[in-house]
Amino acid sequence: MSINLPFHHDRALKTGVLLVNLGTPDAATAAAVRRYLVEFLSDRRVVELPAWFWRPLLRLLIAPLRARRVAHAYRAIWTDQGSPLRVYSQRLADQLQLRLGQDRCLVRLAMRYGQPSVASVLEEFAGQQVSRLLVLPLYPQYSATTTASVIDAVCGWAQKTRWIPEIRTVSHYYDRSGWQRAVADSIRAHQHDHGQPDRLLFSFHGIPQRYVTQGDPYYCQCLKSARRIAAALGIDEQDYQVTFQSRVGREPWLRPYTDQVLQELPGQGVKRIQVVCPGFAVDCLETLEEIAMQNRDGFLEAGGDALEYIPALNDSAAHADLLYEIVQQHIHGWPEPADQSERRRAERFERHGPALP
Repeated sequence: MSINLPFHHDRALKTGVLLVNLGTPDAATAAAVRRYLVEFLSDRRVVELPAWFWRPLLRLLIAPLRARRVAHAYRAIWTDQGSPLRVYSQRLADQLQLRLGQDRCLVRLAMRYGQPSVASVLEEFAGQQVSRLLVLPLYPQYSATTTASVIDAVCGWAQKTRWIPEIRTVSHYYDRSGWQRAVADSIRAHQHDHGQPDRLLFSFHGIPQRYVTQGDPYYCQCLKSARRIAAALGIDEQDYQVTFQSRVGREPWLRPYTDQVLQELPGQGVKRIQVVCPGFAVDCLETLEEIAMQNRDGFLEAGGDALEYIPALNDSAAHADLLYEIVQQHIHGWPEPADQSERRRAERFERHGPALP
């Protein structure tokens, strides 16, 4: 079905910036989590199994069994304002809007899974006469499971739309010195207040190993991210370690696994750990509950003395400044949303009506 929104010849065209994060349930309840899990895990970019096999299994067995446990985890981090991922992402979008100005760009936040959906925000943009669109997934490293899925959602909306805007996308930003510096500065600030650890752990979200074997660049980009942040901190290779978290299922995922490494480190004399998760733009279930609660408890039970989680960049000024820099670069060359030629076009329409072809 085609989405047909009216084009207003007497209105100036605009530039839209679409920030997209992974998503979150609407509430920390089993029912809301089940709906979220079904949408998330039905994405063929996330789970590359035949739909005829996977989707009935997901709906009838996996989502119902996991929903109650995952909802309990969400309740442990839920705030009065809602999910931390949505709260921090929205604050970040608001800060970016302030930096860009309403007259120049419209900034909106969407969730790849859950609300507000990518399609609903793009429809809002269409109604606002957005003719130039920058898609900025909030994933520093590229993966088909994340960034490509966002692009799929945008293209899915475009297939149903009569007037498609000019579209530019940001593939990744881990290699930007501003991002590396912002993460290094946040680590440095934490260590200034809390002291130096025995080891710094860079924990990235895992993906199945076969995805990398088939060509996904995520693993290499994670390693490069850690190396460059460590270089910005001025620390040696023996002072940090890269691990991967959040695996599910039985097939091999990227190694080493964060939880297993944390179980082993106390026996090696590493008793005080600081963990940072540079693959997450803002804090969420995987950082606040999995790392700062579950993995901390496992590390202490294994004989560790302390595990400190270093927060994500979240809605910090440094993070908003970084996104502003990225947007500025990627919209370069596009005319201003309300430049003089568009003003003259609108004025001419008011006097004479639409120009004949």
